[in-house]
Amino acid sequence: MFDYHQLRALAAVIREGSFEAAAAALHVTPSAVSQRIRQLEELLGGLAVVRGRPCVPTPRGRALYRHALQVQLLEADLQRELGEAGGDAGALIHLAVNADSLATWLMPALAEFTSKTGLSVKVELDDQDRTAEWLRSGRVLAAVTSEARPVQGCAVEPLGILRYRATASPDYVRQWFAEGLTAETIRRAPTLLYDRNDQLEHRYVRRVLGLRTAPQRAHWLPSSKAFVEACLLGMGWAINPEPLVADHLRSGALVDLVRGKRLDVPLYWQHWRLDSRTLAQLSRAVASAARKVLKS
Repeated sequence: MFDYHQLRALAAVIREGSFEAAAAALHVTPSAVSQRIRQLEELLGGLAVVRGRPCVPTPRGRALYRHALQVQLLEADLQRELGEAGGDAGALIHLAVNADSLATWLMPALAEFTSKTGLSVKVELDDQDRTAEWLRSGRVLAAVTSEARPVQGCAVEPLGILRYRATASPDYVRQWFAEGLTAETIRRAPTLLYDRNDQLEHRYVRRVLGLRTAPQRAHWLPSSKAFVEACLLGMGWAINPEPLVADHLRSGALVDLVRGKRLDVPLYWQHWRLDSRTLAQLSRAVASAARKVLKS
């Protein structure tokens, strides 16, 4: 039998990434969290958490974390059934999503879910090609990802296609692409990158334009909406989600680098296989919001 306070401490450490942050979330001292984890590991007969920045669970710790999440979600289900709003702060829903989904279609789902359940959510931002790693490490309950193959222990549901357009201002195109889109002009022209994991611009150049080259100049802007603004201001060209630039394309404030060329990224909702009405409600809200914006 595992002590529930120890399981709560383990879940908080994995979710928050450190003993100090877990202590703050649980309103106890870091030494209390450390003691509970140590007692849990003594009972377990091995490490549950690999200490680091962030702390990550061992395979045994991941199994215990799954159990702790299931208990917390079942308690949240019960509290809602009994009419107790809000529930336990330990049942905070931890997700990993890509920035473009958060900026285009996901927020209504989160707003609906938190309004109806009274629970809190914690969102981690990462590239859609990397959010599944958050699931594998056991740090999140669910993720919006480009990975169709289910992570071990997870269920996967297709959400739809987020369509991207390679856009720039008309003045920018005249300045940098007067000679057309060639390997040389692509290398010279400034582009926009979200972070070092952002591969959409490179993917567009290779797959859509068929060029074996890569942009050599870039501005780094970790914001989907800042990408659009930077394009409007002529800072560079970028791969922008169609929902964010559709109005600007219609008005002529932005133009496609190549008319008719699109980059489609299929997205999937992956979540742990937990028997929870709360998690099922979140999944329904996410799927409903996706259907309104994403392409089928």
